[in-house]
Amino acid sequence: MTAPRPRQRGMRRAIVILPGAFTSGNLFFGLWSIVEAARGNFAHAAWFVVVAGVLDLLDGRIARMSRTGTAFGAELDSLVDVISFGVAPAMLLYFLSFKGGEWSWLLCFLYVLAAALRLARFNVEQAGHAKSQFFGLPSPAAGMTLATYFPFSQTAFFQEHLTTLWSWPLAIAVLVVMTSLLMVSHVPYPVVPRLGLRSWSGILGIGWVVLVVAAALYFPAYFFFPFGLLYIGLGLGRAALFGFLDRLPERDPLRDADEEDAERPIQDLVTPSLLRFRLGRRWRRAGGRRPGEG
Repeated sequence: MTAPRPRQRGMRRAIVILPGAFTSGNLFFGLWSIVEAARGNFAHAAWFVVVAGVLDLLDGRIARMSRTGTAFGAELDSLVDVISFGVAPAMLLYFLSFKGGEWSWLLCFLYVLAAALRLARFNVEQAGHAKSQFFGLPSPAAGMTLATYFPFSQTAFFQEHLTTLWSWPLAIAVLVVMTSLLMVSHVPYPVVPRLGLRSWSGILGIGWVVLVVAAALYFPAYFFFPFGLLYIGLGLGRAALFGFLDRLPERDPLRDADEEDAERPIQDLVTPSLLRFRLGRRWRRAGGRRPGEG
């Protein structure tokens, strides 16, 4: 049996290290975003959160494609995500909008707490990766949506048409609370579609990803914040629609259950198991035997 070539061992080692390198880059840009937010460079801070989100997406994809994912890697990724998509967006909004209030920092605390709870629950319930859908708003989506509010607010469209629409500091505060609640909820959110050329769904997934990447590269300031709001609204709309269609109440919720039982015939109140039990007792009292009894 021949020993493996040193080149193959080196390639394997590089593949194993690669997901960890992307996770480290995620942490690097998340911390850099906090530093830039403290310096008042809000645009840089916002885009560094977006870069951290791209690296977070790539490290998971590479780990699954190379089959090098480990429990340690999943836990490390969650710890890094708390900083990049929890602390970093919260600090950006604090220095941007909430710094003047005495207790407004509690909104940032609420958001960071929700992000930490979301990631901890994700590792427990979905084993670190989602196969068909997320339960609760993903923290990268929430963090990038909040962070890219500032670049969107600097666009000409926002300055001309949306500045006087309503009080944006209040709207952002409401959005922070909403995203916090959605992260710890069980509202289902779709995952990135599977890509491939063997099925129509895979081909459509490739087309969708190409369209999103093109829009993000050519119109980043216009794209990320509205797209994040659309994604948040999509999850809420799907949950409301499916809940209304699939979970209609079987009885009048305003009526008492005891009143309904009083109106039902007595035979409807006897469960099948209770009926079998009573028939079995009568059969034994009459001296009968069950099939198979000697």
